[in-house]
Amino acid sequence: MSHPNLELENKAPFLNLNLIMLILCQGLFLTNNVTFIAVNGLVGLSLTSTPWLATLPVMGYVVGGAISTTIVSKIQALYGRKRSFQLGLLIAVFSSLICAYAAWSHSFATLIVGTLIAGFYSANGQLYRFAAVELTSPEFREKAVSWVLAGGLIGAIIGPNLASWTHNLFDTPFLGAYLCLSLVALLGLVLMQFIQFPEEKDVSMQEPTGRSFYQMLLHPVFIVSVICASFGYGVMNLLMAATPLAMKICGLPFTDTAFVLEWHVIGMFAPGFFTGSLIHRFGIFKIMTCGAILNVICVCVALSGTDVHHFFIALLCLGVGWNFLFTGATTLAITSYKPQEKNRAQGAINFFVFATLATTSFGSGALVTTQGWSLLNLSSIFLILVAFSALLWWRFSSNYAFKPIHSA
Repeated sequence: MSHPNLELENKAPFLNLNLIMLILCQGLFLTNNVTFIAVNGLVGLSLTSTPWLATLPVMGYVVGGAISTTIVSKIQALYGRKRSFQLGLLIAVFSSLICAYAAWSHSFATLIVGTLIAGFYSANGQLYRFAAVELTSPEFREKAVSWVLAGGLIGAIIGPNLASWTHNLFDTPFLGAYLCLSLVALLGLVLMQFIQFPEEKDVSMQEPTGRSFYQMLLHPVFIVSVICASFGYGVMNLLMAATPLAMKICGLPFTDTAFVLEWHVIGMFAPGFFTGSLIHRFGIFKIMTCGAILNVICVCVALSGTDVHHFFIALLCLGVGWNFLFTGATTLAITSYKPQEKNRAQGAINFFVFATLATTSFGSGALVTTQGWSLLNLSSIFLILVAFSALLWWRFSSNYAFKPIHSA
């Protein structure tokens, strides 16, 4: 028996009002994310006497996300997408104000607490891409995921510039950035009010019981999607989180850092307007392989020098490589679980992503301040090789011709 709301969903056009609003919310989410990445390490460096702890606030953000994934999945199962997303935006307002107070009061511990709480918003925002497939017709699945991710282009433009414009707005550096982020979250809360998500709370009563949690986790295609999403994101975060510190160590001004980060995030999200079409035409494996190759190119360029143009080209390649890997992994993942497994599966994927991000966030600061930019880049090769090995295992195994458990 088909669910009436799901039938209604199947008739939705691609760019409907709900999807457009979600794209805008993704843009505001990435504004928060990118600004945090741009300033948290620098604020942390100014507040601690131990340089290798500088990215601990960045780590706090992703650890908070990892802790929140299970909580968010349960909230969504009980109260639905919309209420969970609204709660995440309210917490974003609150956490940004805590970070503002931390900067003003020169409290490193308070900054870590603020970013830890902000992780709840991040855990919600990471589910926007999965919610995208519920707001349009099934044949637009790849495009819906990639277009919502492309909404991050808003954050690519606003985030670094927001950090740059508000750098010296007050006597306390970056205090203005945190205050502006609370307003950005309020705007997201207003936009979220206009989105109508399909009601699926009765699906579990009408569908057979899903597989056990471990059966779901051990499915080969689910494993590949988790590895590529986690390690692809991990490489990006390892290098991106360290870039502001590396450029500062190299004597480059913050305006150059903001410029590099802006184009890095443009590289992350601008391809989203066509990545879905590329996946549909050439297949997931080829696009994700291109993403891994672009990551290798990024490392090679980064190792060739430390001028602005080296950082610019390397981080641009890193951004596009992340887009291909992450969009492909998300598209692959949504075929590997049943509708009634949605909340558990998406929560599990995001937990592994956040766990990897937590490790790389702390590792990036420790490595770049103690071992240098070159060794940091060389260490990222390991993560790239693991992701590429998972792709090859899938491509040359019987699971490559896998028939989806569920076609979202």
